[in-house]
Amino acid sequence: MFRKAKRVLGNWQLYLFLLPTVLYFLVFRYYPMYGLQIAFRNYKASKGIWGSPWVGLKNFERFFATADFWQLLENTLAISVGNLLLSFPVPIILALLLNQMPSKRFKKIVQTVIYAPHFISTVVMVGIIFLFFSPSSGIVNHLIVALGGQPIHFTAEAGMFRPLYIGSEIWQSAGWGSILYLAALASINPELHEAAVVDGANKLQRVWHIDIPGILPTVVVMFILNSGKVMAVGFEKAYLMQTSLNISASEIIATYVYKRGLLKSQFSFSAAVGMFESVVNLVLILSVNFLSRKLSDSSLF
Repeated sequence: MFRKAKRVLGNWQLYLFLLPTVLYFLVFRYYPMYGLQIAFRNYKASKGIWGSPWVGLKNFERFFATADFWQLLENTLAISVGNLLLSFPVPIILALLLNQMPSKRFKKIVQTVIYAPHFISTVVMVGIIFLFFSPSSGIVNHLIVALGGQPIHFTAEAGMFRPLYIGSEIWQSAGWGSILYLAALASINPELHEAAVVDGANKLQRVWHIDIPGILPTVVVMFILNSGKVMAVGFEKAYLMQTSLNISASEIIATYVYKRGLLKSQFSFSAAVGMFESVVNLVLILSVNFLSRKLSDSSLF
């Protein structure tokens, strides 16, 4: 014990730098968990958390029995799983392609172009979607009309909500997501490529046998982290893209919690719905991590 204390005191500067991060997680991540008990109570603001009556799992049972439950679950999973399956491989492919570019100048130009969408705010992003896909003035519908088709009201059709959401998500996040994989590719020993070239391997063979195995641990870890966000579809974008005509496809758990909790003041019920979402995400990340540890040497813990 004395030895550990001496070691901490000997590196007090490092622990001082760590202190703000620890305080952030304690105040903004762990302390709010105290309020999770609202999900098991009939919360009344005038009575406070401890003064509100305990109702057990009643709020959860109410959510599972509601007519919206299966529709909300389907919409949330369709968007999140589709986004995971379609957008997850794109940054990897981009990183592999960028890594093979012989011209450093052209590589920097491409990187600047594909990184830029990441810095567009959600509100502006949704504005761009409505502007580009407008039935009267959108460039997409102008092209459709020019090719002999009829204008399509993309943002009003429920069937188009998921493609628009996932497609814009890929465009906005793929370039930025490739940075991590580029860093992993940079850590691969160049002597492996030199030896492969001597043996007569072409670029595709070097990518398949050197680059992909080299970044595979990073890919696995990122997939585990992303699988833990399957139920956590972004609220802001879904809510801003939501209209009365596409609500059958755009109403997800996050928007449902907002409407029930803040607009209708059903605090306990919305807390139970949010907790259900978090528990499912926790189970998923633990399950995927367990499978990854069994099937490969890479895992979070």
